[in-house]
Amino acid sequence: MKKVFLAVIALVLSVGAKAQIESHVKWSYAAKKISATEAVVFLKATIDDKWHIYGLDVKDGGPIKTSFTFAPSKDYSLIGKPVQPTPVTKYEPNFKMDVTYFEKSVIFQQKIKLKSANATAVKGQLEFMTCNDQKCLPPEDIDFSIPLGK
Repeated sequence: MKKVFLAVIALVLSVGAKAQIESHVKWSYAAKKISATEAVVFLKATIDDKWHIYGLDVKDGGPIKTSFTFAPSKDYSLIGKPVQPTPVTKYEPNFKMDVTYFEKSVIFQQKIKLKSANATAVKGQLEFMTCNDQKCLPPEDIDFSIPLGK
């Protein structure tokens, strides 16, 4: 009976303990109004040494590309699609294809049209996958809210 009790306590403690998730990318955000009716939001990934994230244009069958989903809003609308600087392009034998990726850091940009002078933040979610030369981590989804300022 004592062993069963100890096993139950161990199980409860292990379920309650949160596992440390391996993470090699830190995201930061900013926005800049470029006119009374337009702004640009910046989504910056700072990537640990020897790791990378994939570009916006990875073809199907490859790794998970970086993507952004912006929440619908009556205060703003998107102008075009997110843009990225020129990525590294390399053949990856694991995926049997050329892939585009970024090391160290990258700043993605999205231009928006302001529909309201009261627009306060651009909200949404980003998805990305982090890899090094030995392994890939599961894709991550991160919610963001980028203040627009005055």
